[in-house]
Amino acid sequence: MFKISLVAVLALLLSSCASQNQLVKPGREPQLLADSFSFTEGPAADAEGHVYFTDQPNDRIYKWDAQEGTLSVFMESAGRANGLYFDHDGNLLAAADNKSELWKITTDKTVQVLLTDFEGKRFNGPNDIWIAPDETIYFTDPYYQRDYWQRSEKDIDAERVYALSTNGTVRIAATDFVKPNGIIGTPDGKTLYVADIGADKTYAFDIAKNGDLTNKRLFVKQGSDGMTVDSRGNVYLTGKGVTIYDPKGLELQHIPIDKDWTANVTFGGKDRKTLFITAQQAVYLLEMNVVGPRR
Repeated sequence: MFKISLVAVLALLLSSCASQNQLVKPGREPQLLADSFSFTEGPAADAEGHVYFTDQPNDRIYKWDAQEGTLSVFMESAGRANGLYFDHDGNLLAAADNKSELWKITTDKTVQVLLTDFEGKRFNGPNDIWIAPDETIYFTDPYYQRDYWQRSEKDIDAERVYALSTNGTVRIAATDFVKPNGIIGTPDGKTLYVADIGADKTYAFDIAKNGDLTNKRLFVKQGSDGMTVDSRGNVYLTGKGVTIYDPKGLELQHIPIDKDWTANVTFGGKDRKTLFITAQQAVYLLEMNVVGPRR
């Protein structure tokens, strides 16, 4: 009887561990939500789990309703927005690529232009955004020549990460990248991840109390377009599908997506357990065992 009980307990423990380590809900695969767009990007979830994302070539921001499961146009003439992120007051920040600006879209859809330039020079093109717990806004500024631009060269040679403080001052937060793109921080505000897609590497930084980025180190030898984290501290990188790494940079899982390029990813839904994936003309949903960060 003792041997049988011991085996049963061991099996139960192993089953529990397997369940805890399984990131995707068993039997679930990415489900196509829609594929009628030109190029989807920048998903961001609000406090209720609704996800907003961009269709940059068509200059629109869409909303996925987490309660109804429906899609609707949130904003047209959206500044060719790329990356999106919600601030602590429910305003939607947008990397408005049309004029290389950083926007705040208030809850009543009023647009406030937060930044247009650095030291009198036009930004290359704010691309992706993350807001720290102290409300410092970090954003990447790579240069991608757009067919809707009149300019054909950079005003700022370096492609950097910038930080916008609550007092309105903007400063260089990190440099020495080929082409920084995806950016995400941990909910505790202690670590920032920046993907250098041009070098095919992702770096981790410590975030000092004053908001400075220190202790730059290689996280993984993979770049990323957009990225997110889950409640366990795992990091989700995009490109060829979605690849998940633990906080030490160990690959845990690869989620294939039936598109040539996966641009971005975030957690949404009522319980923050739906992985929302943008990939070229399409958006996908995937049910997870883990939850995304909450404000």
